Amino acid sequence: MSVVTLSNQYGLYINGQFEKTVDTTAVLNKYSQEVAAHISIAKKEHVETAVKGAKAALKQPFPPYERYKVLMKASQLLLERKEQLANILAIEVGKPIRESRGEVERAAQTLQISAEEAKRIQGEGVPVEAAPGSENRIAFTVRVPVGVIAAITPFNVPINLVCHKIGPAIAAGNSVVLKPAEVTSICALLLAEIMEEAGLPSGRLQVLTGSGAKIGDWLLENKDINMFTFTGSPRVGEILRTKAGLRKVALELGNNSATIVHKDADLEQTASLIVQKGFSNAGQVCISVQRVYVHQDVYERFLALLKDQTSSFVLGDPMDEKTDIGPMISLLEAERVEAWVNEAVEQGAVIEVGGKRNGALYDPTILTNVNDDMKVCRQEVFGPVVSVATYREVDEVIAKVNDSEYGLQAGLFTNDLQFVMKAALEIEVGGLIVNDASAYRVDHMPYGGVKNSGNGKEGPKYAIEEMTEERIIVFNL
Repeated sequence: MSVVTLSNQYGLYINGQFEKTVDTTAVLNKYSQEVAAHISIAKKEHVETAVKGAKAALKQPFPPYERYKVLMKASQLLLERKEQLANILAIEVGKPIRESRGEVERAAQTLQISAEEAKRIQGEGVPVEAAPGSENRIAFTVRVPVGVIAAITPFNVPINLVCHKIGPAIAAGNSVVLKPAEVTSICALLLAEIMEEAGLPSGRLQVLTGSGAKIGDWLLENKDINMFTFTGSPRVGEILRTKAGLRKVALELGNNSATIVHKDADLEQTASLIVQKGFSNAGQVCISVQRVYVHQDVYERFLALLKDQTSSFVLGDPMDEKTDIGPMISLLEAERVEAWVNEAVEQGAVIEVGGKRNGALYDPTILTNVNDDMKVCRQEVFGPVVSVATYREVDEVIAKVNDSEYGLQAGLFTNDLQFVMKAALEIEVGGLIVNDASAYRVDHMPYGGVKNSGNGKEGPKYAIEEMTEERIIVFNL
């Protein structure tokens, strides 16, 4: 807390103004569990005003090159304020300071990519003249903004995932009503300040904080919202899709990411990548490694490496440069993970490393002797827990990976090209990462899942396609 000074209360951001409300809720320092700041709680009238302002802003010209300039300037400002924002991330998320700096850098890149894509939105020629009777016609398509987009973002990556919503939306010419996670709203409000300083026209970005359930319902009731983009739990995503009706919905939901370690893998490098991408942000990432399937021929050697590397992690204060893993988002979530691990042990699982909780800190944990029906394998742990099992045959392990209601990303470590091609065709995910863990992601790639992991794609170019409508223009000459 001594590194940065937080405001006592942060207001809603509506039509270019910050508005404090009488009702507030606390944002905790996730390590100390002390109150770090308070955020305002939006009421229904705030939602209505924000949506009305967002819709009105669409009437003011905001051509692509102007969008490009605003987003590029915002990207630059993010980097200039990297240390301030990283410190706030460490406070309100509990993310280690080194990891927090990386998130700010990625957020700046996401805005830069969005800026570049603002100049590349295009349609295509359509050869209608090839149809009998249309010889004197020509046609082409254009892509137009969908209008007002409601963006609802999670707690775990509260700068970069916000940028993945607002960057493409603004690049495409839309207005955005943003609802950040209640427990990590400060960074989103500071991002609104940055967008304003970068020259974003008033009304193009609105930020509403407070109860996710209430604000979400009020947004769904408002017919001036043209699209919803949501990152969060499958349960909430299903509710949102049901209530949204015929409006566009893009969902990035859960996963219980699997990674396969074949017998020809570089075991030391593989173990290093798996622990990095299983335990970063205390495992609170949709594509964190959760299930690891290791070929039985290399299982013992690989497990020893995995245990050794996991044991080297430093837990503690996210502000400490030496810290690798900070607290989970709340004491309640740490207790839930503890309960899931204890239940798995009661069902026969073995704790190889970790398995201990200290307040909201939960040790990075390796489990073996697991089965696919345990919660730690079947559901999304969203915590620092990796379960390791064995396999013999390629078909067997592909079936194990697919035995899940989720399908966001999976990893595969092998140099066997036949295995890679078979996995590419048969593993049911939105992304297969070869010779890296499931949690690999760069910000310009298409990112999204199948099954209960959602629909639609993130990555600015691909999100812009979701956030625009294709319109055909036909000339009769």
